[in-house]
Amino acid sequence: MSVYPTDPQRLPDLVKAFANTTQSVVDLARACSPHDLAQPTECPGWTVHDQISHVVGVEAWLGGHRDPRVEVPPYEHIRNDLGKKVEYAVEVRRSRTGTELVTELERVLAQRLQTLSDPMLTDSSIVAGPFGPEQAATVLLMRVFDIWTHEQDIRSALGRPGNLDSAAAGVCVGSVMVQLPRLIAKHAAIEPGQVVVIDVTGPVVARQGFLVELDEQGRPRGRAISDRLPDRPTTTISLSTEAFTRRAAGRRSVRDTAYSMVGGDAIARGVLEALVVTH
Repeated sequence: MSVYPTDPQRLPDLVKAFANTTQSVVDLARACSPHDLAQPTECPGWTVHDQISHVVGVEAWLGGHRDPRVEVPPYEHIRNDLGKKVEYAVEVRRSRTGTELVTELERVLAQRLQTLSDPMLTDSSIVAGPFGPEQAATVLLMRVFDIWTHEQDIRSALGRPGNLDSAAAGVCVGSVMVQLPRLIAKHAAIEPGQVVVIDVTGPVVARQGFLVELDEQGRPRGRAISDRLPDRPTTTISLSTEAFTRRAAGRRSVRDTAYSMVGGDAIARGVLEALVVTH
């Protein structure tokens, strides 16, 4: 797999990517009017205000803060226990002003950067993660992916595109590419022997081929092709960084995703239907 600019993998670079995308949320929030904060986003059930609250809440929790437990109404967008757990931090902050949210996020970001920039911290140091203790580099990868995705939710709602050429964008593109062999084999319903090429055209540029084959038990599996593509039926799907990451986050349907393809139209649609890493 090739991604350009190269997506960061080591802790110091991941901390920089984390700082960049979180500061972008701060800057967007600071410029929001009450009308802006009330705008719905592509993340079901959440407004811009809710998006900011989510970023604040998760980072505050990872930093050791515990929000008071509140009653969470049975919102339609909550589909599982994880969704309900995530909603607590949003519900706690629903009555707060934009200024209050920005002030809290700035404070939390400063605290988190102080912790994550500790020279004694390494890639493999165990730190608090969203799903329990985990290696620091892994936690940062997850947090960059999540925060940048919500940054893009906010930008889309406000009509303020940006940060699509950042290291955080590279993290998201690279993370999705790594998961594609499994997603394609499991959900795309492609016949064994088919080759699919995903071409992300920029600003973050990435290209990867995938072969669908059968494992020892006769079940379909996807395999990333790192060298020359085999001489087999091939479908190439091309999308921009924005279209690729919005679809991967489940924010847009295939119908609303801008893409071009060469090869099998049904195969392309099947792959794009499978191209969702968050639920």
